[in-house]
Amino acid sequence: MTTTYESGSAVPGGYYLNLSEWAVTPVEKDGERLPAGKGQWRPIPTVAALALVPILGATFLMFLPVIGFALFFHAIIAKVGSFFHASATDLAATMSPGWQPGEAHFTGKSPENAGTEEKGPIADEKLDALEKEIAEKRREN
Repeated sequence: MTTTYESGSAVPGGYYLNLSEWAVTPVEKDGERLPAGKGQWRPIPTVAALALVPILGATFLMFLPVIGFALFFHAIIAKVGSFFHASATDLAATMSPGWQPGEAHFTGKSPENAGTEEKGPIADEKLDALEKEIAEKRREN
């Protein structure tokens, strides 16, 4: 089982590999600390460090132009995509019905009569009868 160390840990002298950052770092004396950053550090033999450093450097040099082109095309695609997104948003705003905060849409009334309550003759008769009944009971007491 390979021993792993966290970033910033005090470690014995030697070479350490961080796979998440693709970095090899030397530690000269026992008790020195590893560099800060993400990932875990694994001790590797000196021969492995001497073989890995040129390979990691060459890999970086090969992928650096690829990364540059990928970022360039990503930026262009993002600009074109934002153009179409803005157009679609403007079109949707003109096609959707207007909405006003606080407006009730499920009242069962047509918009012309919204906010006004209709009273028919039956409602008036019931209210008049109830009013008379209350007045009679007040007189009795």
